[in-house]
Amino acid sequence: MKKDGHPEYRLVVFQDISAEESFITRSTAQTKETIKWEDGNEYPLVKVEISSKSHPFFTGKQMFVDTAGRVEKFLKKYGDRR
Repeated sequence: MKKDGHPEYRLVVFQDISAEESFITRSTAQTKETIKWEDGNEYPLVKVEISSKSHPFFTGKQMFVDTAGRVEKFLKKYGDRR
């Protein structure tokens, strides 16, 4: 395998800026920012706008689209032309 062919796989802190939550995991994401973590070590920081802490699907605040109502409205307007 060629040397320097793969990016560095290391511990990285991801910070959800909308939910003000952070978690640490391994990643190859490149960043210039760093943050001091709970263990006292400094890690690269990647800021994200949405994560499982703020996404409506995971928080239970997801709105469901009424597709049945849309189909009925379409059929009423254009009829069944089979």
